[in-house]
Amino acid sequence: MANEKLGEALRFLGIGPEAVLVYRRLLELGPAPLSAVGAAAGLEGVELAAAYGELVDSGLASGAGQGPDLAAPVPPAAGLEILGRRRAAELDASRLTVGSAFESFRRQRLAGYHDPLVEIVTGDAIGPRMRQAWASAREQIRQLDSPPYFPVEGATDDALATLARGVTQRVVYSRESLEHPGQLEHSIEPVVEAGEQARVLPSVPVKLVIIDDAYALVSLSIKETDVYTTMLVVQPCGLLSALVALFEQAWQNALPFHGRSARPAGLPPADRRLLRLLAAGASDDVIAREIGVSRRTLFRRVQVLMARLGATSRFQMALQAQRSGWL
Repeated sequence: MANEKLGEALRFLGIGPEAVLVYRRLLELGPAPLSAVGAAAGLEGVELAAAYGELVDSGLASGAGQGPDLAAPVPPAAGLEILGRRRAAELDASRLTVGSAFESFRRQRLAGYHDPLVEIVTGDAIGPRMRQAWASAREQIRQLDSPPYFPVEGATDDALATLARGVTQRVVYSRESLEHPGQLEHSIEPVVEAGEQARVLPSVPVKLVIIDDAYALVSLSIKETDVYTTMLVVQPCGLLSALVALFEQAWQNALPFHGRSARPAGLPPADRRLLRLLAAGASDDVIAREIGVSRRTLFRRVQVLMARLGATSRFQMALQAQRSGWL
């Protein structure tokens, strides 16, 4: 199980499957001759050289310094920082690509909004159209979620009903989603516990819902003034393909946010909420507010969880909780 989680974590950071195999064997055998590591990983020749070169380039392995063929893993801090920056750069590039695609689309099509490729929905019509979208889904819903929120009565019930129909829901939440008062407890956790596949990023580039491969809902919200009065409904076209690609890129970079399949015995809901908020980077004031305790009580709970997980820092606690399937 630990190897599976390690492999998944490395793949999230962009490490290829052969390099993952070599890294696992390095952790077991290193320092050791590269040929022996390759044999244990089932690789040799050009494949072994390429996989090991990928680890060296990523800062996760190097020569052991005791012989020309000896290889060993190295402390991962610098390498993980490099990989994290590389992923962030890829996400930024995706944002620019989608922004450019949308700007081209806007110049060509938006002026004639009656064009069947796009529909503009405003004001009170937004809520019914969003509920209609959830009801129309047959296979999957993909969503990038962030405030501000348009008040839609029964939105959580709609999501639960969609899950009950067997529709897959994959959602990437921004940190602000978890910090928004009451959103985590009343809107996010119920659907995650019901089977929604959820992940978290510090921020998402756009508010987006993709219904099957049929169409997408794109919010034209004004975050600074908490205004959400206009929404685009995008039909199949180049822009829809770009939005799908943007979602998948965000999904790959996001931190998994587990539900009912990973509930540790004896862990109260407030502590699960605490860990989720902490992993998302929420401040102490936000965490204390969301779980309904004082800062002093929050500090005591954090200390208890750190001891339970064998962690010496909050960062290590979040990492251990993720590895243990608590998040």
